[in-house]
Amino acid sequence: MSLITPDFGLLFWMTLIFGIVFFVLAKFGFPVITDMVRKRKERIDQSIADARAIEARMAALAEEQRQMLDEARKEQSAILKEASETKARILAEAKEQARAEADKILADARTQIAAEKESALRDVRKEVALLSVSIAEKILRKDLSVDEAQREYIDKMVDETTRAGIN
Repeated sequence: MSLITPDFGLLFWMTLIFGIVFFVLAKFGFPVITDMVRKRKERIDQSIADARAIEARMAALAEEQRQMLDEARKEQSAILKEASETKARILAEAKEQARAEADKILADARTQIAAEKESALRDVRKEVALLSVSIAEKILRKDLSVDEAQREYIDKMVDETTRAGIN
């Protein structure tokens, strides 16, 4: 028996055994194997479809996240702008209120100063008038001790008054 040229009996038995093994495999093995391969293929296809769906959902979520971030940035800038405007408005109002308060205080001070000045002037005028009357009284007593001098002085005063009234 040589390895290169086998006998007819060996070929027969090998073919018969091969046929039986092939028949058993074809009857029982190949359907199980093909069913397992088919199931595995279906699982792989389903996993690929799921992965694509997940990838699409992830892309949609990423887009939604990007939109939310854009909206948040817009809202943040709007809030910052509004806060800045509110700050500027409050500062302007405070300055205006301080200016009005300062003007009011200044006006009150001017009014008070004017009132005190007027009061002081009245007091000074009163003192001057009293002093003038006192001096005039002393002068008149001295000068007008004689009746003739009194008449001359009265005539002079009447003339001055009429001249002042005419002009």
